Order: sequence, then C-alpha cells, then structure tokens
Amino acid sequence: MLRVEGLKVNYGMIEAVKGIDFEVHDGEIVALIGANGAGKTTTMHTISGLLKASVGSISLDGKEVSKLPAHKIVELGIVQCPEGRRIFAQQTIEENLSLGAYVRKDRKEIEADMEKVFELFPILKERRKQPAGTLSGGEQQMLAMARALMAKPKIMLLDEPSMGLSPLLVKEIFYIIKDINRQGVTVLLVEQNAKMALGIANRAYVLESGKISLSGTGEELLNSDSVKKAYLGG
Repeated sequence: MLRVEGLKVNYGMIEAVKGIDFEVHDGEIVALIGANGAGKTTTMHTISGLLKASVGSISLDGKEVSKLPAHKIVELGIVQCPEGRRIFAQQTIEENLSLGAYVRKDRKEIEADMEKVFELFPILKERRKQPAGTLSGGEQQMLAMARALMAKPKIMLLDEPSMGLSPLLVKEIFYIIKDINRQGVTVLLVEQNAKMALGIANRAYVLESGKISLSGTGEELLNSDSVKKAYLGG
C-alpha cells in the first residue's frame, strides 16, 4: 500500500533521513522504532506532506504522493495522528472530530463515522460538548486518534501515541490501535516504547541516525539481541 524508496530529508545542511526504503502492506501494523533523533518523526512528516523530501519517492497504491500538498495526501487516505496530540483545546470534542472530517463532503457518512468513533471511544461520547482541553492526557490521545479516523484513512500514521501516559493507559491505547487495525485501517506506528510497538506489529524497522539498520517481523525484533540491548533494556 505504502512504499518509500531512497528517501532523504534535509534540515538545511543537516541530512536527517539518509536514503531509506520500506513498505507497508494493506492491513498491516508496521512499527518504526529508534532512539530520539533517529529520523522517525521526520519520516512521518515527509510521508504526510508536512516536510518535502530532498530525494526519493513515496507512493500510495502505486501513486506518487511526495510532490502533493498535505491536504491532498489526506484526501488520498494518508492521515497522521501527530506526536503531542495537537488537539484544538478551546474547541469541543465534537468540533475536533468534525475538523478531522474537514476534507470530506459526505455528510451522512460523516455522521455515521462519528457514531462509530463514539463506539470505539465511549468516554468521548459522554463528553462530546466539553472543551477538548479539559480532557486528561490519555483522553486527549484518544481524541487525536478519533479525529484522525474521521478523515477516513486507508493508512494511519501514529506518532508516539504512548508519550506521557501511565502504563495502564498505554496498554489501553495499544489495545485500541489493534482494534482500529482489525476494523480495516493499516497502521504505521512510530513509538519510543519498543516493547509495546513490537508486541503488536506485523513487521518493524529500526531507524538509527537516519538509516534503517534492521528489519523483520515484530516477533523477530523482540527476540533480537541487538534490539534487546539497545531498546528493551536487556
């Protein structure tokens, strides 16, 4: 579904991503793991059109998307749930969700999808008229994911969904990610919590200093000595 080839991304003179290749197949959860500064978020921003590649190509279902503006990429079905949630704190939960559907015109389907989102996140339904800024960190993460779902993604780019959450909430968020995937949304996941990410990923890539150093199934990387040593504390 998603293919990234020879991707290089520069910040001025600094090459943050140094020619990476990877792919995500329809229906998969694929994890990108690595230390801070490895190039994970840069890669996500480039796929979603927030940054422009210096070199390389990004294609969705065989269609080149790397030259398109971000809103056109969303219309094609690549939707990012950003690091730090980036909810609209002054707007209500319902308004945040409506903004997620901004590029859509199908009013009845939008209403039906909002009900589906409320089934997945019942806490949001209870508080739909509250300002989003009144939610806890975990609830804000749920809202960010729900808002991304309202854009009707083929593939959701999830950037650090567990950041700043308690271990109990992290488990809940990862359970929801699996549920979203079961409902037909392909997932590309960037996550510092390598153990949790590899535990749900079909396949994964390790990014180190802007390059992919290792790839395999989630299980293979969970059991890899070098991954254990670098990212799993063992």
